[in-house]
Amino acid sequence: SMQNAVTVCGIDCGHYVHSLPSAPQGSMESPNLEFEYGDTDSLTAELSELYSYTEEPEFSLNRDYFEEDFRSHVNGRRWVELSVDDQRAYVMRLLDALEVTDREKRLKVARAILYLAQGVFDECDTEADVLHWSRHNIFLLYDMGIFTALLELLSMEIDNNQACSSAVRKPAISLADSTELRVLLSIMYLMVETIRVEMEDDRPEWRMAREAFKTELGSPLYNGEPFALLLFTMVTKFCSMSAPHFPMKKVLLLLWKTVLFTLGGFEELQAMKVRGREKLKLPPLPEDSIKVVRNMRAASPPASAMELIEQQQQQKRGRRSRRPLVKQDSLDTYNERDPFKNDDARDEEDDGEDVDSGIEGEVDPLDRDVIIQPPPPPPPLRPPTDRVSFPKGLPWAPKVREKDIEHFLESSRNKFIGFTLGNDTETLVGLPRPIHESVKTLKQVRSVFTMEETPAEILYVGMLPSLSQYVIALLKLLLAAAPTSKAKTDSINILADVLPEEMPITVLQSMKLGIDVNRHKEIIVKAISALLLLLLKHFKLNHIYQFEYVSQHLVFANCIPLILKFFNQNIMSYISAKNSICVLDFPHCVVHEMPELTAESLEAGDSNQFCWRNLFSCINLLRILNKLTKWKHSRTMMLVVFKSAPILKRALKVKQAMMQLYVLKLLKIQTKYLGRQWRKSNMKTMSAIYQKVRHRLNDDWAYGNDIDARPWDFQAEECALRESIEKFNTRRYDKNQNSEFAPVDNCLQSVLGQRVELPEDFHYSYEMWLEREVFSQPIQWEGLLQSQ
Repeated sequence: SMQNAVTVCGIDCGHYVHSLPSAPQGSMESPNLEFEYGDTDSLTAELSELYSYTEEPEFSLNRDYFEEDFRSHVNGRRWVELSVDDQRAYVMRLLDALEVTDREKRLKVARAILYLAQGVFDECDTEADVLHWSRHNIFLLYDMGIFTALLELLSMEIDNNQACSSAVRKPAISLADSTELRVLLSIMYLMVETIRVEMEDDRPEWRMAREAFKTELGSPLYNGEPFALLLFTMVTKFCSMSAPHFPMKKVLLLLWKTVLFTLGGFEELQAMKVRGREKLKLPPLPEDSIKVVRNMRAASPPASAMELIEQQQQQKRGRRSRRPLVKQDSLDTYNERDPFKNDDARDEEDDGEDVDSGIEGEVDPLDRDVIIQPPPPPPPLRPPTDRVSFPKGLPWAPKVREKDIEHFLESSRNKFIGFTLGNDTETLVGLPRPIHESVKTLKQVRSVFTMEETPAEILYVGMLPSLSQYVIALLKLLLAAAPTSKAKTDSINILADVLPEEMPITVLQSMKLGIDVNRHKEIIVKAISALLLLLLKHFKLNHIYQFEYVSQHLVFANCIPLILKFFNQNIMSYISAKNSICVLDFPHCVVHEMPELTAESLEAGDSNQFCWRNLFSCINLLRILNKLTKWKHSRTMMLVVFKSAPILKRALKVKQAMMQLYVLKLLKIQTKYLGRQWRKSNMKTMSAIYQKVRHRLNDDWAYGNDIDARPWDFQAEECALRESIEKFNTRRYDKNQNSEFAPVDNCLQSVLGQRVELPEDFHYSYEMWLEREVFSQPIQWEGLLQSQ
């Protein structure tokens, strides 16, 4: 097979890890990562990741087919010299040519269109010129109706049974098996991504086109379902092994960008929340979470085992020698005193795999008798204009749930008046004045509301019949692309659109293909993680049961252990991986002379401090894990059972504030179940949780006294949730509703006009029935009027 052919060269390209030597995981000197999280990377990076390095020869092929056709119709002029009318006329000619029956001719026309979408790079001198003409041409192509024509061709290729059966029978699949699909998907991706991104100098007609395209993609205009559903169908068909030639990386990238474009990114989600609260007359959100996280500073990671041993050796030589080991920015965020920190170095924690490790006993934690004082208010600072004002030195305003108010009142009533009132959260009779104030405070921070229907509703309705298949398929692909996965003969082959027809015969070619394969897998992880997170966030905003339905399918498909398995690797190596060859990235490769590649230049990689897409993927996966486990006792216990704490603690080595925040959140929810000894041995992590994670009133997370610390029954909890979800889906989406949920006819004339089948003897006893059921029954007319 092709995979075996790669290994023959002496390098297993499928598992070739190419990265610069990174600092050991235990090092406390890992640098702060200047990373800004967003919906996507830069436009140039997002465009370059569409192409595999093995596709590089096809750029010139696209150009040749375009110029061959262009010269035959436009004599002596270049594309960039034509008037817009002449350009439109030529695109119309290409559009007509797309309808020919000859498959080869159709492919040539599609390549010519792809060359236009790629920015007619042979007529450009700089990368900026390429991007300028690409944008100009793409809006022109959209205006001429190219996308709709491409969609029809894509549907034909998806239903091409001959190509599918041929691919299934092949022992090894390469780029050549997906040529037509790759060309079509590339044009569509360039159109979606370019039109999606707003530029300050966009013309008014382009802005109108963007809104029209956004509405078009999100509406059920394509065979009665939104465009994303067609791409989901491609994913499930690929994972069922019935279409192994589908170029999955391109499909997933296009699916992610389509959902991002039609539903909106993180900024739009925040704006939708604000608008929803205003409409329901709810108090505004206490802060903008995106701004809060962006202003956070990373903390120094917990000490490793080797560092603890060194510190204990220094401890014997005297207290003064330990002082330089305490880092200034360790956990002093927002200049507030750390309530968990002791001047002594005794609170440094072990980095062992489990609480049973031998190092734990040697660490002397904080004394149990130390009284923890609340932090003093921070000294007055002069914040920048764009900096968020944090409440009392902590980054987040506290929150509370209805359930927390109920528990608080239950315990207060038991204590002060000796009985309870069930779920009554209003009656405060008999309770002391401080309890009244406490309940008032709790209710002020409540945040409960439901959203009206949004574009996410259309997507959910379309996904509903096959949602479990979509979720399982995405997780299969995520597993296959994860760096921790082992190659199995029965696993799906995600390399169909990266492996060349002829396998490498030199070590240099093998190194290049190895980088390409690893980059390919990283991009797949990036697309799936971003897609799943977007779906969860939008469905949660649209209706909580839509979110719960997707979440439960993810949990049942083993998403929690899969993400933990992903993080059970050298995460610093993954984030600093150099699986890129800058000179082969688009658009650099089409406007610059190609230097000769050497083993040294491949080893050097790029000069970036970290790999943006890999850090982005890690944060997305952590956010997904948080969403799946938040307020779910049984799923939190899954984190404990799968021993996630040491895995998550290792992820804190990455000095990036946002990633650390989501790791700390996952540690916080399970802290009460990890035992007192773990908390004593991990005081630095506890301190970081206190400083960086939002506090919930009445949350005993640090002490293990919570009312939820009870035996857990995963099946019972999930079944109860499943029952509620099914009722919601049946009531709202089942067209064959049973009588329980059938609408009631309240129109008097309509009801009286219905023909009712009566028994044959009814007219004999009609007068008796009338006397008994109507005339002899007293009717309280006043009561009826009052109840209206």
